[in-house]
Amino acid sequence: MPNIKSAKKRMRSNAKKAEVNNLITSSMKTAIKSFEKEVKAGNAQEANNNLNIAFQRIDKAMTSGLVHKNKAARLKSRLTKMKNAIK
Repeated sequence: MPNIKSAKKRMRSNAKKAEVNNLITSSMKTAIKSFEKEVKAGNAQEANNNLNIAFQRIDKAMTSGLVHKNKAARLKSRLTKMKNAIK
């Protein structure tokens, strides 16, 4: 445990930031998985809705700095290819 006041505050703020970061990344992964599930089921309309949600979550993670912009572009490209394959 830190003894210095600023170090204690730093631990508290790091814990809060880690919680938010985990929430953003897990929601991104969940959105991607729900989209993939709808694609496998062949539901084009639901897949399209989930694709928009997944794009929003990927963009949020990218702007937060949790995902590199190239990884975000790669994920979006793969999801778009999957959507186009079910049409």
